Amino acid sequence: MADDWREQRRDAAAAQAERAARTRAAEAAAARELVVAFVASARERGIPSEPLRARAGDSGTTYSTDVVGWYLRRDGSLGAGEDGELYVLSVPRRFKASFTGVRLSPLEPTLQAGVGARDGESIALASLLELRLAAGSDWPIMR
Repeated sequence: MADDWREQRRDAAAAQAERAARTRAAEAAAARELVVAFVASARERGIPSEPLRARAGDSGTTYSTDVVGWYLRRDGSLGAGEDGELYVLSVPRRFKASFTGVRLSPLEPTLQAGVGARDGESIALASLLELRLAAGSDWPIMR
């Protein structure tokens, strides 16, 4: 009897995890479509891309990266690459990176940017991308 209950709980937990994974994958696919559309719109509007820099923790130190794209937040913490991917532009401090730069890995996008950040820093990805497009080339980065 107890073994049946445990097996049912295990099966229910596995089914719930599978549903959550499918939901995350669908959300990531929708968010990727938004970013790809942003890149196409930015190019159509002539908004220039630039080499993105990553900030070392809370310091003012920045490192060159292997990504060219657009800053999406004025604090320079999030960027969209020309490759249609999102990148977090905050990395650990590394002495060697001052000379070699850093390689960034794309972020699995979500439909809400800044989830888990401080209050007031979360925004719908679609809204963030629209704000960035509306600003055009006038998007100063405040570090």
